Amino acid sequence: MGMQSVCGGAGRWRRAVAWWGAVLVLAHLLNCGSAGLLDTNPGLAYNFYATTCPSAEATVRSITWAQVAGNQALPGQLLRLHFHDCFVKGCDASILLDNAQSEKTAPPNGSLGGYPVIDAIKAQLEKACPGVVSCADIVALAARDAVSYQFKASLWQVETGRRDGPVSLASNTGALPSPSAGFNGLLQSFAAKGLDVNDLVALSGAHTIGKASCSSVTPRLYQGNATSIDPLLDSTYAKTLMNACPNTPASTSTVDLDGATPFKFDGNYYTNLQNKRGVLASDAALTQNAAAATIVNDLTNPIKFYAAFSMSMKKMGRVDVLTLKNGQGKIRTKCNVP
Repeated sequence: MGMQSVCGGAGRWRRAVAWWGAVLVLAHLLNCGSAGLLDTNPGLAYNFYATTCPSAEATVRSITWAQVAGNQALPGQLLRLHFHDCFVKGCDASILLDNAQSEKTAPPNGSLGGYPVIDAIKAQLEKACPGVVSCADIVALAARDAVSYQFKASLWQVETGRRDGPVSLASNTGALPSPSAGFNGLLQSFAAKGLDVNDLVALSGAHTIGKASCSSVTPRLYQGNATSIDPLLDSTYAKTLMNACPNTPASTSTVDLDGATPFKFDGNYYTNLQNKRGVLASDAALTQNAAAATIVNDLTNPIKFYAAFSMSMKKMGRVDVLTLKNGQGKIRTKCNVP
């Protein structure tokens, strides 16, 4: 019996390794197949720092993985930080700047986290390669590495060569998709960044990790002082959300975006949507359009999700970038100072 148990365990281990290998190979092949998109990209490249700062990507990965090992909430935080950066004036690290009216001060960004990790990486890279690696690239790489920690291999490739923007205004954050948006509003927000319905559904899969503020959830649960559950929300799950998010306007509580596997980057988010267990109204909206609902169904397959997410992250990472090629942006020595 003991030998059978050991052999069975080894077999399961080999199958798991083979499965993850298939995931990563498929994502890599799809990424390589889209390499032609570089022609429309102003100055980004893989391994941009290969000669100017050879240790750059290894440093980002090492620090990020060490931080994630002690804080399982970081992948969701760093991924969200990258999203909120790219959707406001492009992927230029404007989200990191400190001033009285910066993007950080806007309500949609009040619950963002992960800033200390970016600062730690930047400080180390400034010692190794002063004035070379942009904060914008650090944000993009750290988001990838934080999510990839559970796989111990990069889930998607990151093009680098971004430079940092000098402007950060809270008034620009209206470009961020609203957690209460319907499908058409979401599609318009993504289209404004050159992203399509496939990208919308794939990138929404980031909600398989991380948390949402209760202020974004309670409109689906209450109307005034009375219970008024959104019909697109499973009534049993709504009670779970009510326990986490009481009807108190001053609440600063949060709730897991994926109640089943909140710290595991997997395709469970899409199964949640099919079961009316998407936390935000913007999640549920993906099931209200035929094309989007078909994609949701496809991405319940984790291999398809990882591949689609990889490609869409590459596209998002090119949004309105500042580079040497287009003669814009600078390299900050401190990420919070222009």
